[in-house]
Amino acid sequence: MPEQETGSGKQELFFEEEDLQYEEEILRNPFSVKCWIRYIEFKQNASKHILNLIYERALKELPGSYKLWYNYLKQRRKQVKSRCVTDPSYEEVNNCHERSLVFMHKMPRIWLDYCQFLMDQCRITRTRRTFDRALRALPITQHHRIWPLYLKFVRLYPLPETAVRVYRRYLKLSPENAEEYIEYLRSIDRLDEAAVRLAAIVNDERFLSKEGNPTTNCGMSSATSSRRIQTR
Repeated sequence: MPEQETGSGKQELFFEEEDLQYEEEILRNPFSVKCWIRYIEFKQNASKHILNLIYERALKELPGSYKLWYNYLKQRRKQVKSRCVTDPSYEEVNNCHERSLVFMHKMPRIWLDYCQFLMDQCRITRTRRTFDRALRALPITQHHRIWPLYLKFVRLYPLPETAVRVYRRYLKLSPENAEEYIEYLRSIDRLDEAAVRLAAIVNDERFLSKEGNPTTNCGMSSATSSRRIQTR
């Protein structure tokens, strides 16, 4: 299904003979996801240009199809995987993700794949802003899908102030994971705040460690930390 440019500068589609049955099926059922998927599967070995063109045609008819967007974005990421992250084609794929979010902004999987793709490009500021956009767009019941990757991202770089702000937001939603934050504070040598947080969870009778034990070695060390805080 190549394109050829006419004398007027317009591009026209020319179909191969084996494409015709799929094209006819699409003409009869342009809003059928199954018809488009069958066509795409048939053209899997075609050039990326042709494959992308079929996806674009499908999404023009069915912009709200999660299945089409998910498969298309996956295909686009795969096409640039072997290239340098400074290649302009990466930005084209980024823009494709942005287009998808006009319709797929309530789908956590689309956000996660996009954020991971930006992480792979080492786009620190853009990645952080995209994570924040995801949290604003998704209902709070879906936030648990986003936070693990967001926390992994902020731990990748020596940006402790950013990481601390992100962790504090996270603990408002999941206070039971305070120990994870304490370990991070220890790793960046912010021992004062770590001691305060540790004392708080030890003094909270309702708090259980992730291991499910109300009293742990961590708790014993925190008692010592608490006494130090009180004597200051």
